[in-house]
Amino acid sequence: MMIDLLGWLITLVLAFAAGKLMTKIKMPSILGWLIVGMLFGPHTIKLMPQRILDAGWYKIILMWMQCAFGVMLGTELIWSRLKRSGKALILTTLAQSLGTFAIVSLAFGIAFGITGVPVYLAFVFGGIALATAPAPALSIVNEFHARGPVTDTLLPMTILDDVVGIAVFFTVNSLIAREASGGSVPLHMIPVMIFLPVLIGAAAGFPTGLFLRKTTRKAWRLATLLGGITVTMLIGLLMNTHLLSGITLNYMLMGVSFSAVFSNLITQEQLQKVNSCFDPILSLALLTAIVDLGAPLDYHLILGAGLYTFIYIAARAFGKYFGARFGARLTHMPDTVCKYLGLTLLPHSGVSLLFTGIICSTLSSAPALVQIVQGTIAAAAIINEFIAVIAAKKGFALAGEI
Repeated sequence: MMIDLLGWLITLVLAFAAGKLMTKIKMPSILGWLIVGMLFGPHTIKLMPQRILDAGWYKIILMWMQCAFGVMLGTELIWSRLKRSGKALILTTLAQSLGTFAIVSLAFGIAFGITGVPVYLAFVFGGIALATAPAPALSIVNEFHARGPVTDTLLPMTILDDVVGIAVFFTVNSLIAREASGGSVPLHMIPVMIFLPVLIGAAAGFPTGLFLRKTTRKAWRLATLLGGITVTMLIGLLMNTHLLSGITLNYMLMGVSFSAVFSNLITQEQLQKVNSCFDPILSLALLTAIVDLGAPLDYHLILGAGLYTFIYIAARAFGKYFGARFGARLTHMPDTVCKYLGLTLLPHSGVSLLFTGIICSTLSSAPALVQIVQGTIAAAAIINEFIAVIAAKKGFALAGEI
């Protein structure tokens, strides 16, 4: 274990250095983090071999880090702010999420109708496509100190997008299970997967908020926050291990709920002090999450990318961009949000790979369909992630928020 731990820590240091090199050429650090994750992961140099990615200690660290970067999102969910833009935010999220699902499903429905693949598989790609991976966009916001209407819309939207993504994907997964034998998440478990992480985070966030109200020392403030994140993660882990076998809860949602609750219990001045002392931890959490995102990606799959991969990337980008544009216009959001929000919603790979693993288990009795899904999404995850990071940074720049 010590050798594996050392290999992982060296990879993080190399990723940090690569990120600094990227900033020298005016590119986001995340590109360097992704490249190092992929180069030193199981498919290339293997400083982070597959046994590390499968190790229990590593998964627990990742759970904690997911809770930690969820804190950045939750601190944006201040009730007084949400009351002003809540309706517009919800409608725009639904427009871009469900619009992406419809467009990707339609594109693959046509392609599969021509090639003779079962058309119901098109909805699998639609279900995988609609979710957004928050970590890449958050790392750009954090690195470049982005602030403005696009950033203020994106941060809470990534949370709502995650909720819609879970609901739609697992509904599709359950319906697909009727067409192909194999296990599936029962429909009644979908609300559990959405609301249980929220309840866990809120339960830990309330006492944390009460304590943060009273403490004035920076060390105690940081210790309280780190303790709250740890308690949140451990409750989620216990629930996953003992009560919800076979289902993985969303630890980022736990972190979001945890921080949203305490953020609404303290003053804005206190919240700024909490965020200030937490910034170094947040940077480490984002670095760890992005390296983990890159590690499973096999660059050889780029060479094998076929027509389905490019249909997926193009249809998803079209749905995200024009869905966000339509929703923002409909709800009279600022012009920069209408034009550039869609570009910041393109990062995707971590969520897509997670959903792919689940759907392939459901389709296990149809290996030919599994091969289509795995090959398409794996290649798309690599190609899209690099395009998406550049597009997201460009979106923030064009909006004048960097």
